[in-house]
Amino acid sequence: MMFEQQDVFNIGSWGRYGKFRIPGIVVTKMGSVLLTVEARYGSGADWDNSDILMRKSVDDGDTFEDPVLLLSHVDFDNGPINNFVMIAHAESNRVTAVFCSGYSKVFSMFSDDDATTFSSPVEITSVIENFRDEYPWKVCATGPGHSIQLDDGRIIVPIWLSDGTGTEFGSGRLGHRPSILTVIYSDDFGSNWLMGDILCSDGDYFDGIRITNPSETVAVQKNDRTVMFNIRTESSPNRRLIVTSDNGVFRFQINRFDDYLLESVCMGSLLRYKNHDENKKDYLIFINPNNLQKTHEGELISDPVPGSSRDRKRLTVKLSRDDGETWSFGRVIEEGPSGYSDIAQSSKGDIFCLYEFGSKNEFLDDVEGSYLVSKNQFTSVRFCKFNFNWITKEVSEFS
Repeated sequence: MMFEQQDVFNIGSWGRYGKFRIPGIVVTKMGSVLLTVEARYGSGADWDNSDILMRKSVDDGDTFEDPVLLLSHVDFDNGPINNFVMIAHAESNRVTAVFCSGYSKVFSMFSDDDATTFSSPVEITSVIENFRDEYPWKVCATGPGHSIQLDDGRIIVPIWLSDGTGTEFGSGRLGHRPSILTVIYSDDFGSNWLMGDILCSDGDYFDGIRITNPSETVAVQKNDRTVMFNIRTESSPNRRLIVTSDNGVFRFQINRFDDYLLESVCMGSLLRYKNHDENKKDYLIFINPNNLQKTHEGELISDPVPGSSRDRKRLTVKLSRDDGETWSFGRVIEEGPSGYSDIAQSSKGDIFCLYEFGSKNEFLDDVEGSYLVSKNQFTSVRFCKFNFNWITKEVSEFS
């Protein structure tokens, strides 16, 4: 077994940033490990100015080069550069990146030299601009976390949209609620982009249950080539919402609220783990805060409102051997405060996880009345790597 950890983005270590959030990780075809974060100024709230920093490892995550300023908010009319999404291409050295500026514009860029340099960002907001006639969106956000390239080469990036009418950020700020979920995609390796259908919207119903504010989404292509989307919502079951499609961009079917995957109202991460045994199917690996407890000022709330956010802690990895129909194993990565995460697989078969880590017990973004109560006092972004046997050793069954 193998399990190793190191803090790779620490407050006070790199520039005048107030917080590092929204981790992203991919492994390139050459085996380099790329880490990205939103480096936020001030209090580190969603609407504060932010840059994108990157660190790179060429020794399988043992050591990392110093951070590189990949994108500066100064070059984008100030405001946040948000939801930086990377896709490592399977058959080339290309890494495509898609991101947003000010939650209102979408850009893409790429690297063909193992992330040594990147092309200048190209705005692609026009891909979703015309959709305003159908839904008057004012806020957009890709991902977050890594996204995927299908076996036929198609690149898919989930993106959520909001009309901005929510008041959770207070006066003068557009809200992130209510929201709907769609995808943008490219069939020519990121040169041109198109918009897919709507996966689901706030106010839709599944099996009599109202879907509330679908937003941050991760995707995976299963063994049968079906594309599965694993979605954060604020719906009453407090379980992850699963939507599937045969091509990843059209013909979406709401499948279920997954009883195996708890929803603390936080980003999760998902990976198709490539099985080196050609006679066996690939597995799925999922990571998120596996917790439904909610505390206030250190006191446990006995009956939290269904669908409300819960403490972000107990980051847990779970394994599925049947394409996500059931999740058989789980093991805790971080018992204490822990939030957003992303996941990747090394060429050796090891698993990498990059996640938000903190020192306080109360970790949630909670809407109380008409404003957002932010208690995400994350102190660092932590990198860990472990092998497959670590997941299945000393496991607990999820039923």
